[in-house]
Amino acid sequence: MADDVSPETRDDAGRGNGPDGPKTALAGATKRGALAGAIFLMATSAIGPGFITQTTEFTAQLGAAFAFAILISILVDIAVQLNVWRVIGISGLRAQELGNKVLPGVGYLMAVLVVVGGLVFNIGNVAGTSLGLDALFGLDVKIGGTLSAAIAIAIFVSKRAGVAMDRLVVVLGFVMIALTTYVAIVSGPPVGEALTQAVVPDTIDVLVITTLIGGTVGGYITYAGAHRLIDSGVSGPDEVVRVSRSSVTALLVTGVMRVVLFLAILGVVAGGVALTGGNPTAEAFGHAAGEVGMRLFGMVLWAAGITSVIGASYTSVSFIVSFSPALKRRQNWLVAGFIVVSAVGFVVLDQAPTTLLILAGALNGLILPVGFGVLMWVAARRSDLMGGYRYPRWLLVIGVLAWLLTLYLGWNSLSGIGDLWS
Repeated sequence: MADDVSPETRDDAGRGNGPDGPKTALAGATKRGALAGAIFLMATSAIGPGFITQTTEFTAQLGAAFAFAILISILVDIAVQLNVWRVIGISGLRAQELGNKVLPGVGYLMAVLVVVGGLVFNIGNVAGTSLGLDALFGLDVKIGGTLSAAIAIAIFVSKRAGVAMDRLVVVLGFVMIALTTYVAIVSGPPVGEALTQAVVPDTIDVLVITTLIGGTVGGYITYAGAHRLIDSGVSGPDEVVRVSRSSVTALLVTGVMRVVLFLAILGVVAGGVALTGGNPTAEAFGHAAGEVGMRLFGMVLWAAGITSVIGASYTSVSFIVSFSPALKRRQNWLVAGFIVVSAVGFVVLDQAPTTLLILAGALNGLILPVGFGVLMWVAARRSDLMGGYRYPRWLLVIGVLAWLLTLYLGWNSLSGIGDLWS
């Protein structure tokens, strides 16, 4: 973050600080905290309210066979994020900066797509926080969404916004995993059947897989962790090991949360419960753990929503601040303003929260092929932008295959957006 970046943050060795040991130790701790924040920023952005809603609906439809879609979404996420983190981390340049170096003007196009898509997605994220507080405290959705936005704004107007953001997403990430794991245990899912169906499913629904991937990998989500990595001061060919380790850790956290949420819902569905209410995830948690389950759902959804609000706002603004030093100096205030606009949009728009979440996922599917295509071109053709680093051929191959898939996902997203408003 602009207000956080200092020589101590940028340099683990404390160069420029003299022989002062405590400053060196503080620099190392700050960087480790920022790395953890990057890991969980990506993970919690990928496990937002939209993913929770989709997982519940699709598990109710497909049962254990949805395990196959979960597995495919994780594999695609791995192919995309390993490449995104490595290209951005080694080059030390954000995605839009790479875009302009590949072809002047492309970076600006990427910024427009991400900011517009991120704004729509963030309105959906605010909607998700409102549903969470409704389940947790019975708050009116407009009040709950506004209150959550105010909490997120408070983080970015604080003097140490970056540190506050990193700590919050890590804590809430652990909370989400712990609470959902508890519900998964008490719901008693058929784990053996889920494992079998993950490999040999009874039903393969391509549309379900497309929707799930578009809502968990597309848009700003693709760059959330990698851009935070740049702000943490970890970049360059010499940092390839740390970049790779961080990306793998983020993917593991994401994968664990996806699996335990699926198992929590599957345990309820496999028990013969029909989720027919207006808030099926809350209904599932309630069936699994009673009144406590309802409150746990509220906490999980609010945590997913607020961390996604933070991730969407921070990452979207990171796409424009690199174009001007004046914008960079005001980064935290721009993020706060982005949240304000998102909250106003949520209050003003006469759309149900679930509709906003679905629309946001569809728009994200449109954004992914453009930006990811630029990064794969850099990996394949522009080693000069990565300090002469020789890109692993195996990683390039899986990245290109994933990019081809994103083209298909983008087309499906485009064809389905109009239906959401009919």
